[in-house]
Amino acid sequence: MRPTAGAHHTSATLAPPRPASRVGESAPRPDGVPKVTGAFAFSSDLHADAMLWGRTLRSPHPHARLVSVDISAALTIAGVAAVLTAEDVPGRNAYGLTLPDQPVLAHDVVRYEGEPVAVVAADHPETAQMALDAIAVEYEPLPAVTDPELAATAAAIHPDGNVIHTVPIRRGAIDGAAEVVVEGRYEVGIQDQAFLGPESGLAVPDGAGGVDLYVATQGLHQDLVQVAPCLGLTPDEVRLHLAGTGGAFGAREDLSMHVHACMLAMRTGRPVKMIYQRDESFVGHVHRHPATMWYRHHATAEGELVAVEGRILLDGGAYASTSAYTVACSARFACGPYRVPNVAVEATGVRTNNPPSGAMRGFGVVQVCFAHESQMDKLAAACGLSPLEIRLRNALRTGDELVTGQLLDVPAPVRECLEAAEAFELPAPTVANDYALPGGAGRTADRRRIRRGVGYAAGYKNMAYSEGYNDDTRARCRLEDGAVTITCAAAEIGQGFVTVAGQIARSTLGVEDVVLATPSTATIGPAGSSAASRQTVMSGGAIEKACRAIAHLVRQTVANRYGISADLLAVEDGRITSSDGWIDLSVAEAADGPVEVEVRHEHRPTAPLDPETGQGDADVSWIFAAHRAVVDVDLDLGLVRVVQVTVGQDVGKALNPVSVIGQIEGSTSQGIGLAVMEEVVMANGSIRNPSFTDYLIPTSADMPPMEVALIEIPEEGAPFGAKGVGETSNLPSTPAVVAAIRAATGLELPRVPVRPQDIVAARS
Repeated sequence: MRPTAGAHHTSATLAPPRPASRVGESAPRPDGVPKVTGAFAFSSDLHADAMLWGRTLRSPHPHARLVSVDISAALTIAGVAAVLTAEDVPGRNAYGLTLPDQPVLAHDVVRYEGEPVAVVAADHPETAQMALDAIAVEYEPLPAVTDPELAATAAAIHPDGNVIHTVPIRRGAIDGAAEVVVEGRYEVGIQDQAFLGPESGLAVPDGAGGVDLYVATQGLHQDLVQVAPCLGLTPDEVRLHLAGTGGAFGAREDLSMHVHACMLAMRTGRPVKMIYQRDESFVGHVHRHPATMWYRHHATAEGELVAVEGRILLDGGAYASTSAYTVACSARFACGPYRVPNVAVEATGVRTNNPPSGAMRGFGVVQVCFAHESQMDKLAAACGLSPLEIRLRNALRTGDELVTGQLLDVPAPVRECLEAAEAFELPAPTVANDYALPGGAGRTADRRRIRRGVGYAAGYKNMAYSEGYNDDTRARCRLEDGAVTITCAAAEIGQGFVTVAGQIARSTLGVEDVVLATPSTATIGPAGSSAASRQTVMSGGAIEKACRAIAHLVRQTVANRYGISADLLAVEDGRITSSDGWIDLSVAEAADGPVEVEVRHEHRPTAPLDPETGQGDADVSWIFAAHRAVVDVDLDLGLVRVVQVTVGQDVGKALNPVSVIGQIEGSTSQGIGLAVMEEVVMANGSIRNPSFTDYLIPTSADMPPMEVALIEIPEEGAPFGAKGVGETSNLPSTPAVVAAIRAATGLELPRVPVRPQDIVAARS
């Protein structure tokens, strides 16, 4: 029994096809028109005959003992097919991305408000809700640890303790003799990924004890290794297939409804569909780690960095998720893209009774970028330098050593990024009309009280997994009858991988027709998660490797056909040619029958950090970006309008320039959101604003004009020299906007998001 899509449209609604694109050309997305017209099937559109609807009962307490769960009344409701609790988990009642510390369904104790306690399956969503309402749960509330600064010394809320991970970076010595010293304490609130389409999926039993799960996810195989043990099944008995995914930004790296839907399908013998409501989604996925950070920067009178001290505390919430890796990223990138000979930094992640934190675009580097860039502005003021000059004087260069001692042996265009962002023309100095005022056209603003500010920021982060993680990708390429089929488990989550994969195949094999098979654990090995700015580099690299292998096999076929040595034939731009021009064929037309190759692609090895010093070759490569932001601030209302953002970003090689710019614009919009509006508001472990009515994200009306300069210095070993782009602009966008607000107001503003009351109250 296979699922079907719930949306159907005729091809007449689709635009005429454009010529197939190659690497370096701006290409339309093959899924673009279907998504705009509604023809694309997202995971929430899936349907199967005899399908049941699943729902989840969640804890109303941030910390409580689970005294009893009575499901008897729920089971008497007509249409209810199953009600399951922790006792019904068929395998291991624990999962987790880095360690299995989170229960599938709570037993004995609940550790955050929203933790799953029971699941139901019924013939209608309303019936399923009735069943949830009929379950009687007795809780004994326990003291909740919700302040991360108290967590390390509080009573343990988990058998593994409250401290998840600590990473020190120790390099050189801090002697306190610097001519200029600046200090600050900074905070970053909780940001939600706010992806389109809440968690959803469809589990279908196979009739032989196994199950197929069609799900929106960032990583099929990393889900599989968690799901199968919880179901008490082997990986071969559980098959995960990628369903249409409406964005992710890190939140779909962790499991959500995966095991629950499979358990219900296996118990009932019928397909089970689960879709979270938006308020449920707010507790059903991880968020960006909130952070508190203390920094002290030491420099010469000329503004040259001598040393950086820092303490970083991340709230990991109730379970570990990816907090250990996030902490490590915060530590490694705590000093920013600058030369710092002496470092004493320590980053720690703790458990609390707040909802779990985990992966989000920028992965621990967003938080420290806000802090270290705020410090660089303080340092500039103390040294009498401009914000741009202080950054240029300290910018990393190829050949420098990072704070971990690793050699920066790839292109590092920090200066180029800064200069590119600065080179764009500033906007007109006056507000053109009332609609462009910070408060809009409500005639509430006094033009005489509007102040403009300009701010700068730079940031960098790693590309691909790090610290010795064995990262690889499988890809299969089949060339037959002039067409190519690519099989790879990489998840398309809106980042445009489906476009890039086709461009790589066309450029390498000289074909027009490229088909991407639906990603599935049943058809090929892992491709890793669509995270860490790695899919273009890793899965794109695997596809390029497979296509090149086919090209060289076909080259040998051509050599045999003409009775010459293969060394006399060149393969370039999808064509096989001889030096004399006698042979000039596309790889596709030169092939003699079907050719298929499967490859495994790995990046260069990395190593864990030394646990005492934080030294080590932890990273594969790095990506750099710089932003300049211009804002208008209403001093009386505390309202901010971002007037312009300019960007210089290191991209290696833009495989699809329009998509690269789109990624940069989207990433910047999330940074602007964190700067001035986005925050999950917590009170005693409870989310107070679990809706897009109360959790605000930038709309098209909030986005400023953007100018983007792509810095293209090809990366050795990457497909066509490309780097990942999706995360990097998320780093400097927030501190650049806040720096501009500071320039307009003269306020310190050590916390994001900057709220209207932060401006008005501080000025009062």
